[in-house]
Amino acid sequence: MIAWLMFIALGVIWGSSFLLIKIGVRELDALSLVAARLGIAAVGFVILFVLNRTQLPRDRRTLLTILVVGVLNTALPFVLITWGEQYIDSGLASVLNATTPLFSLVIAHLALHDDKITTGKLLGLVTGFFGVVVLATRSLGSGGGESQNAFLGELAVLLAAFCYGLSAVLIRRYVRNTEPMMVAGGTLIVGGVLMSLLVLFTVHPLPDVSKLSSDVLWGVLILGVLNTFIAYLMYFRLLKQWGASRATMVTYLTPPIGIFLGIVVGSEAFDPRLILGAGLIVGGVALANLSRINQGMTRLIQRQR
Repeated sequence: MIAWLMFIALGVIWGSSFLLIKIGVRELDALSLVAARLGIAAVGFVILFVLNRTQLPRDRRTLLTILVVGVLNTALPFVLITWGEQYIDSGLASVLNATTPLFSLVIAHLALHDDKITTGKLLGLVTGFFGVVVLATRSLGSGGGESQNAFLGELAVLLAAFCYGLSAVLIRRYVRNTEPMMVAGGTLIVGGVLMSLLVLFTVHPLPDVSKLSSDVLWGVLILGVLNTFIAYLMYFRLLKQWGASRATMVTYLTPPIGIFLGIVVGSEAFDPRLILGAGLIVGGVALANLSRINQGMTRLIQRQR
């Protein structure tokens, strides 16, 4: 029961991230917002590692992979999503981000010898692609500079999803035997340090915290503490209890929650194409991972008997 509550809570938390980002970019540039978010989460993991006396990995390959994944799985996609949400709705961003597993399938097919694209996976990829096309018609159909910015925003979020997919394959190939919490914490710390340095050297003048509204301040704090640090702790606890095949099903919760919060809380416009595109993308991901879903649900039912 606790695991199910944690699963639902995680879907709500990650689904709300896109609305919180939308609130943050009202007054902060993308780099500063991401640096604050990652910096807060990084401090949390540093404290956690010190208290638990966590042993850091010593082999160069693991350290290098954590460094690369810190860029590809945190810093870069966070910046791309945050920048993109300056021009697109948070609900749309949450849907486009859900294409991550589809990118993972293609990259894994090219990079791993034991994870090739099957007929079912290909059907899922095609379905998801049509979902992206449906969403793209929202920005391409109207024309004008605003439409062009929206299209670039969509591309930025899709590129972020590609980064997440590439990171998943890198983690599986190079650090699959490393403690997952170390990988998560290490990559967030790397991302936090890199983004903090980037802001210090490129953003002038630095944001004046005293001039930020309470909505933005609370949004940044929640993004860093709850949606990043605590959410990662919850996710890896769920991984230990359920395993990867079931825990990763939280992916299916984030788009509907992101759309709902964007419309109800963020006053974003309702567009039937958003619902259709979301259905095609989530359906495509489900088709591509149908065997894993069946295995995960079977094990869950057997465990509860």
